[in-house]
Amino acid sequence: MGSKTAFSEKTLYDYQLEDLGKIFNCLKESPDDLNLLYQLPTGGGKTVVFSEIARRYIEETGRKVVVLTHRIELSLQTSRMLEGFGVHNKIISSEVKELTDEDRYQCFVAMVETLNNRLQEKAIELHGIGMVIIDEAHYNSFRKLFKYFEKSIILGVTATPLSSNIKLPMKDHYKKLIVGESIASLIRKKFLARAKMYSYDVSLKTLKLGINGDYTVKSSDALYGNHQMLGKLLGAYEELARGTKTLIFNNGISTSKYVYETFRKAGYPVRHLDNKNTASERREILDWFSQTPDAILSSVSILTTGFDEPSVETIILNRATRSLTLYFQMIGRGSRILKDKEEFTVVDLGNNIARFGPWDAPLDWQEIFHFPDFYLENIRNDEDIEREFIYEMPEALRERFSKSQVIDYDVKEEYKKTFAQGRKSKEVLERSIEQHARMCVENSADIFQARMLAKLLQEEIEFRVKQYSYCIMNNTQNYRDWLQEDYERKLRLRISQMYAARM
Repeated sequence: MGSKTAFSEKTLYDYQLEDLGKIFNCLKESPDDLNLLYQLPTGGGKTVVFSEIARRYIEETGRKVVVLTHRIELSLQTSRMLEGFGVHNKIISSEVKELTDEDRYQCFVAMVETLNNRLQEKAIELHGIGMVIIDEAHYNSFRKLFKYFEKSIILGVTATPLSSNIKLPMKDHYKKLIVGESIASLIRKKFLARAKMYSYDVSLKTLKLGINGDYTVKSSDALYGNHQMLGKLLGAYEELARGTKTLIFNNGISTSKYVYETFRKAGYPVRHLDNKNTASERREILDWFSQTPDAILSSVSILTTGFDEPSVETIILNRATRSLTLYFQMIGRGSRILKDKEEFTVVDLGNNIARFGPWDAPLDWQEIFHFPDFYLENIRNDEDIEREFIYEMPEALRERFSKSQVIDYDVKEEYKKTFAQGRKSKEVLERSIEQHARMCVENSADIFQARMLAKLLQEEIEFRVKQYSYCIMNNTQNYRDWLQEDYERKLRLRISQMYAARM
């Protein structure tokens, strides 16, 4: 499976060794101030690879290495990993005001802001730095440090070589991209768990795009904090993930708190975490999450990097994003493999899978790196995604209607037929109501049970109404809401009429 490296206790796998070979070959053939970018999926072991690069580079050249991260947790993890590879290093944290023992170390780990401040104040001067390794290189905070290391090799490492800022493409700062193993290949070789992916139809019309090119927190809170969406989230959890260790990603603190309240009231073990929590609160919450088998953790994007909890079984994307990086980071939190975990569940409530494709689908990273504008312009827009969404009744719900021979109904097809015959379009919904009423009556013992079944059809009713409103070119939210209420009222009435006829 893997081969031991001479100086360390760490095992490097074949694909990691292959990438190391590519990187060092590239460095040999290039000038000493090359800016190189290396891509490897979340869970592929980026820290392991660059720790071995640091070790080997120091050994072969005698020059020093700086590793840059953007969060203190990542600095601590990186420092520990480097020590495991026999690379003696010092963390330049906010407590380090000056560097009196610089000569004792061959490697330094620093947070961007801290190092930038010390270099600006001239409190620290780093000598003999041959290589700077940048973890999570798609963030733009690192650029301000480039000017201090113009004579050094810069190696950026990321799972997604696409800049977090549209206006600052990575190709402007890195000369070459080396692409590592793909997600599909890592799944095949049993390094990553396989994702079972489920999408729910969500209308994102009310979401607004912010200055950074992603949806604003304010508009996300308004959509995902409303009663209907919280109900949809809880229903999705109960249908697909009940009893599993679940991580829920939200786009706003107030949404996450509503999610926490919703699950708490439903009697589930749940906690909420955001960047306002103190370090000790955060540690306590994450320990609880780690130790509780069916724990649910509702969070805001704080856990997208540097958080490693292999026992996560379900990831719920309770938000929409236009950031490919964030999409991969969120799902990647569930992809760690364990001896009794080979797959995990992804529940998407933000049309993200339709926007970016399945998590393990092949991507041409070279093309995305060289032509980011082209890629970003061609991300599918929300209206197209919504129009093409196909509702599939969940298996468990289908079982409840097992006595009915026909439970499918294609609104678009029915509309075409009705239109071609010159009949009124409202007949399309009348036939749909008739079919739903029949299904409820056929599969229940009394009228109360039939009404209960009608309530379970809410998702499908919403989908049919939406399809119908596209057909008749009247797609305003108010009209759709009215149509749905009218549909549900007529369905209850029709069920009552059918039972009255039976009597």
